[in-house]
Amino acid sequence: MKTVIGFVGAAVTAAMTIVLPAPPAAAQVPSMNLMTEPRTLTEEEKQKRAAQEKAYQEQLGKIPDQKANNDPWGKVRSADTPPTPKAKKNQEQTGSK
Repeated sequence: MKTVIGFVGAAVTAAMTIVLPAPPAAAQVPSMNLMTEPRTLTEEEKQKRAAQEKAYQEQLGKIPDQKANNDPWGKVRSADTPPTPKAKKNQEQTGSK
């Protein structure tokens, strides 16, 4: 019985040693606000961003259109032969019913 009381006392002492210093340690951590206030742009920054956006849009207009046909075997295949359709089901591929 004496050993049980000694074990419980040691467990309580260990728990108190861990729990009691926690509030003072937490008080030492500074409170941090990670959400900064939105910064307003100056007139110069607004003009600079507008010029960048305008230049970007102009460059987008210079990109050539993509070719509609992207069939690498188109020249090899005859004109009257349609491209082969993809199999719809796994059964059709294996031939089993």
